[in-house]
Parts: sequence; structure tokens; C-alpha cells
Amino acid sequence: MLKIDLHTHSIASDDGGITPRQYQHLLDSGHLDFIAVTDHNQIALALQLRQDLGKRIIVGEEVMTRQGEIIGLFLKKPVKPGVTALETVKAIHDQGGLVYIPHPFETIRHGLQAVVLDSLADYIDIIEVHNGRAVAQNRSTEALVWAKRHNVQMAASSDAHTVRGVGHTYTVTDQAITKANLLEMLEQATLCAARPPLITLAAPKYNKLRKKLQRKS
Repeated sequence: MLKIDLHTHSIASDDGGITPRQYQHLLDSGHLDFIAVTDHNQIALALQLRQDLGKRIIVGEEVMTRQGEIIGLFLKKPVKPGVTALETVKAIHDQGGLVYIPHPFETIRHGLQAVVLDSLADYIDIIEVHNGRAVAQNRSTEALVWAKRHNVQMAASSDAHTVRGVGHTYTVTDQAITKANLLEMLEQATLCAARPPLITLAAPKYNKLRKKLQRKS
């Protein structure tokens, strides 16, 4: 059985904290088997990790659109932020990527809302029905209902911003994944959702503050 996490943030994200060495350890130790690096509005480090660590790394980007955040998976080039959600999903598909919707229905973390999701249903490949950081706003039930209504594949991911947040919420498949077979593998996947250590939920704010102080020093 193979563990997959399709939503993580490296040190390249302003609020991320997972280092390249930690990604390598997660893979080499068998903690996870495939990891998507989905930094905010950039893919440079994800591309480097893919080159260094191979196919176990999925190049992704969490793109801020005018209506909320959308993740592109299996990207070759960055997707421009700040445009409409429709323009964003089209840009992801135009380069052969997959459209993944993180933390849908949330408002605190810029999740896409129902009206927008419904309008994009034909473009969405995967929706996140379990997010490891969803505590104050846990919209798993709504996401699950929406996925079944629209026949969209589902995933569980950590949204980890620190290595301690990884390995609690993830997706399990019985075969190695590729861009070509991921959607098929998700049809029979097992979704595992457990709460990470509570301290990890504060990681984004801590990482932002730490980096801000480092820049000033």
C-alpha cells in the first residue's frame, strides 16, 4: 500500500517550513511514497525536488485566484495568480496538469465556494474532502457530498506547513501513481484522516513571522 499526500508547503512558501532534506527523509523512510509540493504561486523548488528526488515528487502549485485557491498538479510551468478561477483551471489543463481543489467551502483559508465550484465542475479533477489542518472550519461533509454529486475524485491531504504535520492525513493506493493513472487510482483509494499535533496548526503564522524577522536581521 502506498501513501500519497497531494498538498504540502515547502520553505519556498512564505508560510511553509518543510525543507528539501525533510522531503527526502519522508520518502526514503517510507513515511510517504508520493508527495506533491504545492507552494503558493510558485513551483521553482518543486521542480528542483522533482529533479533531485524523481517521480516520487509531484510538481504542484497552490494558486490564488480571484475566487479562492486552486491547486494545479503535474505542472511544467507556473500558473499566473490573481486571475479568475475559470482562467486558472483552463491554464492548468492547457499544460496537461490536473485541477485539485483544496479546503473547499472554507472562508478563513480562501476555499472556493459552492457557486464557483458548481460553475467549474466540468474542469475539476480532484477535490480535497479531508484537509489535515481543518479544525475551525471543517467542511469535509460538504466536500464529500459535492464530490459524489458531481462524480469528482476525492483525496485526503495534510496541507502541512511543517514536517510534523505530515503523515496524519493522506490517501492510500495500491499502485504507484502517475499523471495518467492518478484519477483511476483514486476511485479505489482509501482516505486516511487524523488530526496532527495541535502545535502544527500554528505553523503558517510562525513560519511567516520567523521569515519576516530573518529578513530584518
